[in-house]
Amino acid sequence: MRVASQELAQLGIGVVVILLVAFYGGTFLMSTRIGKKNEDADAYMTAGNKVGFGISAASMTATWIWASSMYASATSGYTYGISGPIHYGLWGALMILFIYPFGKRIRKVAPKAHTLAEVMYARHGRSSQLMLAGSNIVGSVISLMSNFIAGGALISLLSPINFVQGVLIVAGGVLLYTLWSGFRASVLTDFTQVMAMLGAVAVLVPVIFFAADFPTVFTSGADNLTAQQGNFFSSDAFLNQGAPYIAAVLAYAIGNQTIAQRLFAVREDLIKPTFVTATIGYGAMVIGVGMLGVLALYLGIEPQGGDLNNLVPQMAATFLPPVLLAVFFIMIIGALSSTADSDLSALSSIMMADVYGQNVAGKEKADPKVMLLVGRVTMIIATALAVAFASMQLSILDLLVFVGALWGALVFPVIASFYWDKVTNKAFTISVLAALALFLPVRFSLVPMAGVVGIVVDVLSVVGIGVVLGLMTFGFFGLKPAKIVGAVASIAAAPFAIGALHEYTTLSASLVAYAVSTLVCYFMSFRAEQSFDFALIKKRTGDFDHENVDEDPDEYVPAGAPGSFA
Repeated sequence: MRVASQELAQLGIGVVVILLVAFYGGTFLMSTRIGKKNEDADAYMTAGNKVGFGISAASMTATWIWASSMYASATSGYTYGISGPIHYGLWGALMILFIYPFGKRIRKVAPKAHTLAEVMYARHGRSSQLMLAGSNIVGSVISLMSNFIAGGALISLLSPINFVQGVLIVAGGVLLYTLWSGFRASVLTDFTQVMAMLGAVAVLVPVIFFAADFPTVFTSGADNLTAQQGNFFSSDAFLNQGAPYIAAVLAYAIGNQTIAQRLFAVREDLIKPTFVTATIGYGAMVIGVGMLGVLALYLGIEPQGGDLNNLVPQMAATFLPPVLLAVFFIMIIGALSSTADSDLSALSSIMMADVYGQNVAGKEKADPKVMLLVGRVTMIIATALAVAFASMQLSILDLLVFVGALWGALVFPVIASFYWDKVTNKAFTISVLAALALFLPVRFSLVPMAGVVGIVVDVLSVVGIGVVLGLMTFGFFGLKPAKIVGAVASIAAAPFAIGALHEYTTLSASLVAYAVSTLVCYFMSFRAEQSFDFALIKKRTGDFDHENVDEDPDEYVPAGAPGSFA
């Protein structure tokens, strides 16, 4: 039985203003301490490629842990029961782990790059570069919008300030401290934010559970769950949440500029420990917060206004005393700000390096001062667009899965381009366009999935299963084990998937994107006569601000690749 939520506690408007001023004022002061009188473009984008372990691991963790991921994990718990947060947090954590073997290869061939799209320009040419850059612009604006939605929902629920005002406050605060020093401000403030977030979660989640009469509620509230919600091995949870998220987050790991930016910023010898540490931090925190959604399900609480984005702040407002409610408020503001500033930095880097640096001025003629102006103007415009879109108050979970699935079309062509010397620009471009052409009608059910069309979608989805698992295996173990795992996975899944998988549109659309891009890219490349020299990538990428290449090498440092496709 569902029950109306209890009367929610609120923070007074004066308290909220003080908390926001303290948080954003403090982060702004931190960013001014690292400001330079003569800022250089490369430091603005990647902090000189010399960021140390502590800052890098914290920044990677903070970027992956955002308010949206907390809200989405709780939504998954509320929707799918006990296994929902596990499917959300565990797979997300493992995807961070899967980044590092590919990351080591990427840094080896492009040690001084700023964006993945910049590397694609050096590897292929303009079309593949702009395709990857364009997808990241769309993804980062959506990510920015979802964080502003989370901030507006939080502030409006816990204070007299309304949703739109809350969005504007968060947007202005993040822009304030990110605008001047770009990526350097983002990674420095991330360290403080993630330490605070981890400490807050360790205190707040247990307090809420015991205030809600844990563990008794898991017995008394069991009638509020369906059979699938009460089953830890729920097929409903796996097919609707777990499996789509495995595919989506792998795409995030490979295609997302916020991740790539940290990959290019960290010292090359620290890539593995950075991503392993971030894996553990992310999993613990997001699964913990997601359990609040499970608790709400057992309690029979209805989300305020029917909006699942309100679920986490609603649980906090119901069960936390005022002092801890203020701590919770800062925790969520920190989480969403740490990712929003990463999105702004990513967008500015794409416009600086890929649009102006490579396609407008050209690498040799690019003016670093103009690049800085382009980066800062980009942040302002992106913030304005995200604020405008945030007023639509879309589902955060749906947005995250959609963007991840969209990026699935790029995963194989991007990875193959770093290992296989036969991949051509034409193969890259056509494979991605073909994958998108099939992904969109499947994802939005633009054509009937019955009959032959449904079978074709299922067959492609089975191939997609093999591609996803094969790529994961390839990162750690090389080509031969990847082929075996991919083939076995597809064969094993076929009897269960063909005839049924097309009914799960989110999952099947994502798998179709993987399958089509892989098949087209492979068959257009394997007979190619060209043999690309990967040493050219290092020569074609690097610093724009040549005067500052060797300036203060320790400034940003706090106290082997698998086999080829050939």
